[in-house]
Amino acid sequence: MTEGIVLRDERADTSPIVSDEVKYTTCYMCACRCGIKVHLKDNKIRYIEGNPDHPVNKGVLCAKGSAGIMQQNSPAKLQKPLLRVGERGEGKFKEIEWEEALGLAAGWLKDVRADDPSKLAFFTGRDQSQSFTGWWAKQYGTRNFAAHGGFCSVNMAAAGLYSIGGSFWEFGEPDWDLTKYFLMFGVAEDHDSNPIKIGLGKLKTREDAKFVSVNPVRSGYSAIADEWVGITPGTDGLFVMAIIHELLNAEKIDWEYLKRYTNASWLVIQAEGEADNGLFARDATGTALIATTTGKLLPNSDRKADPALVGTYTLPSGQTVVPAFQLMAARYLDEKYSPDAVAEKTGIKAATIRRIAAEIAEVAFEQEITLDIPWTDWAGRRQEKMTGRPVSMHAMRGISAHSNGFHTCRAIHLLQMILGTIDVPGGFRHKPPYPKPCPPGPTPAGKETRANTPLDGMPLGFPKGPADLLVDEMGNPKRIDKAYSWEYPLSAHGLMHSVIHNAWAGDPQEIDVLFMYMANMGWNSSMNVPDTIRYLTDKNPDGSYKIPKIIYSDAYSSETVAYADLVLPDTTYLERWDCISLLDRPISSAHGAADAIRQPVVTLDRDVRPFQDVLLELGVMLNLPGIAAEDGSALYPGGYAEYMVRHERTPDIGPLGGWRGEDGTGQGRGAPNMKQLDAYIANGCFWEKKFTPEQSYYKFANKSYLDEAVRMGWLAMPGQVMMEIYSETLQKFRLAAQGFGELQPPDHLRPRIDTFFDPMPIWYSALEEEGLPQDDFPLHAVTQRPMHMYHSWGGQNAWLRQITARNPLFIHAETAAAKGIADGDWLWVTSPHGRVKAQAKLMQGVNPHTVWTWNAIGKRKGAWNLKEDAPEATKGFLLNHIISQLLPAREDGYRYSNSDPVTGQAAWYDLRVKIEKCAADEYEETEPMLPPQDHFGLPEPTELLRYGADLKGEASGLAPVAMKDWIGNREENAGQKSGIRPGHGNQLTDVPGKEKE
Repeated sequence: MTEGIVLRDERADTSPIVSDEVKYTTCYMCACRCGIKVHLKDNKIRYIEGNPDHPVNKGVLCAKGSAGIMQQNSPAKLQKPLLRVGERGEGKFKEIEWEEALGLAAGWLKDVRADDPSKLAFFTGRDQSQSFTGWWAKQYGTRNFAAHGGFCSVNMAAAGLYSIGGSFWEFGEPDWDLTKYFLMFGVAEDHDSNPIKIGLGKLKTREDAKFVSVNPVRSGYSAIADEWVGITPGTDGLFVMAIIHELLNAEKIDWEYLKRYTNASWLVIQAEGEADNGLFARDATGTALIATTTGKLLPNSDRKADPALVGTYTLPSGQTVVPAFQLMAARYLDEKYSPDAVAEKTGIKAATIRRIAAEIAEVAFEQEITLDIPWTDWAGRRQEKMTGRPVSMHAMRGISAHSNGFHTCRAIHLLQMILGTIDVPGGFRHKPPYPKPCPPGPTPAGKETRANTPLDGMPLGFPKGPADLLVDEMGNPKRIDKAYSWEYPLSAHGLMHSVIHNAWAGDPQEIDVLFMYMANMGWNSSMNVPDTIRYLTDKNPDGSYKIPKIIYSDAYSSETVAYADLVLPDTTYLERWDCISLLDRPISSAHGAADAIRQPVVTLDRDVRPFQDVLLELGVMLNLPGIAAEDGSALYPGGYAEYMVRHERTPDIGPLGGWRGEDGTGQGRGAPNMKQLDAYIANGCFWEKKFTPEQSYYKFANKSYLDEAVRMGWLAMPGQVMMEIYSETLQKFRLAAQGFGELQPPDHLRPRIDTFFDPMPIWYSALEEEGLPQDDFPLHAVTQRPMHMYHSWGGQNAWLRQITARNPLFIHAETAAAKGIADGDWLWVTSPHGRVKAQAKLMQGVNPHTVWTWNAIGKRKGAWNLKEDAPEATKGFLLNHIISQLLPAREDGYRYSNSDPVTGQAAWYDLRVKIEKCAADEYEETEPMLPPQDHFGLPEPTELLRYGADLKGEASGLAPVAMKDWIGNREENAGQKSGIRPGHGNQLTDVPGKEKE
């Protein structure tokens, strides 16, 4: 070594210490509710990673989850309670103390409760605590409660729960390990994203599995599908029925599965014009009858019977009956459901439909799976093996957000039942606490409301017939959103999108207080932004607002904050306790039950409170039973954290299933355990109880599982959950419309009920298209959400904004060329309801008759504390500006909600538009452009939000970097305007309708 030279150690530190503390909690950057590890340094978030032990994500974390740091450091966080001092919409407030804020809220709510509790409309958004908020509404005494599901996914939930006892997404999942043919319908890539990515990763590494994506848009999951079916929006039901047609023709049917586990063999009365037409024939005990292959009529509970699926039989009364399967087969064997008949409407060639049907049949019946797992069914019949049809399916909003979505989803479940693929090896699998009986209980409460009195049950439920509707003696709706009325009988999640209009119109009642939480109804959670703003700000002749009082709670300065009279600021998800409960939206898997908590991982640095704590405080001030003791003291003085531990919905069953009982050994049931939260934290903030192999499949008929479900409190009785290819519940409503029964709809609603309450899945065009000159509006328009954002939340996040800061209108290149539209051109997008301005982005992977965009990127100027010249406000846009929340008027002038007539699901994917180039002087900025929203009480918006330099112990020293207007890939920002670039990326060369046969 040369004397005087000092050598430095150049080795990199591959494992630097990035934190001095790690806390576990549950992510809230979307609805997946993944487990996360939050690394802290000096009580500041340093890094967020996935929890490898968590049952939801198994350590995987997406861009949203990792960017939770910038959600916590958002300059849009509300700082203190606010009281409006300007006009609604201006965003002018004064800061007040919590004592005054709670006093005002309690005073308003107390006056309403003493008069008529139903004059409170309490509607929450994506809060993930609907079991708690619904219970609060019950204790208050208002029937007018609902949450985000009516705007998002009630068609999926209701169709599944009225058909198979479960549903897609949170209620079930594909058997990723064993499935060989996976069919996905209309799933946006932010939904259940980490579990789906993990599952698709498994499929893509196996040579024996095929992934088919049915979606008008080829992005996200569809981009990695083995086959993309670019269907015309709203026609998925026809596509599925054509597959059913092909399977029936080929007799590719799991006959034994239908006989044992569905009501396919139940006998249906054929007595046109009689009160029991279309109902099941039953014996004296009310048990449905079946016919044996020898013609003998027996109760379906006969464990030795071999039921017939076809044939005509005669009851002792002389009435004719046939099995439900025969009615179903007769319907879908009709040539109007043949691939040739549906090809033009769906945009999918008949040969393609036939091929896909043949592929499904081949996998289901020629590649069946057999597991050497003995099990015993509900009837005590031991079976030595578990047999599976390895075809699985999954669907979400692309199916749900249409006015025909309920029946389309039922058709998908019917296809699964015919194939015998529900809860079998390789198929779709239920997640606990599902399956439940079809339909599940309870029914909705609120037929009567009384001053200062709780409801006699929960405000949301599942009607089983006309007697369960919430209507008056004339058949008129009782709820403000018209849920559970003759207009929307099975609206299991309510109609959040109708509340503001109906409150403004005083139809069917006037309300005194509109109380909303995390429901951005002033912007992207409204189907109709311009009119919604008018409803929120409209006044009576005396100068008072038509909606008298509005209370709003949110953690951030969203667009809706500006329209509130009183703002109760919430915390972020990293600052509070939360409960992800089996009573609510479960995070279970098909392998076992699970629930989770959130714990505060950082200390509050501003004057805000968790909304759940605020509700409990208001409950004490209002002296609500179950929240306040008889002496007026708080039953949960420790707030929501204490509620999570000590509350019992029924004896020994509370919000959390783990570590119950005084000694903490109980699972599912048990007395409250005051150390329960400590146990959750020690376990990574989650609890999981895995099933035995015997309990893992056939849950609807598996004795071991059914016994376990009763022990855990998921089922009242261990009887079989019978799946329904034919819905007697729907037929009961149809009979009422035909004039039978004590309760019947008003005359003007009879045709509507008679048409849409078919006991078997039907298809019809979008209701908004009735009478619409489709040549004037030739294009379907839909929205999707990018995998890295979730509703409005991500659009304020400094890291996620670098990925997407504005949204274009995506158009098929050939469709654009026919209109002379080039990449980057500004366009007017016009619907029958209005027009919005956007920029064009050309692509191949979209149905040629469809345009689409990312939802919730476009913001109102000033909202979310973004600078007024932010790309989200100047270049981003919302299709919501041109979606009508009301259908065209009937002859008498009445307008229904633009919703599914069965469930009330918002039909915001039924939009039809035309596009045309803007004039040269109309370029550069989107329209409509609302006046800027005030930034009151927030820090001044910054040009650049930087985080982390101080965690290194030194100043950054970096010069500010100009923000890039990201929209896609780097080449676009370098000036590429060519649109489609053959040979780049994973492109599809054939467009829908032009497949190679």
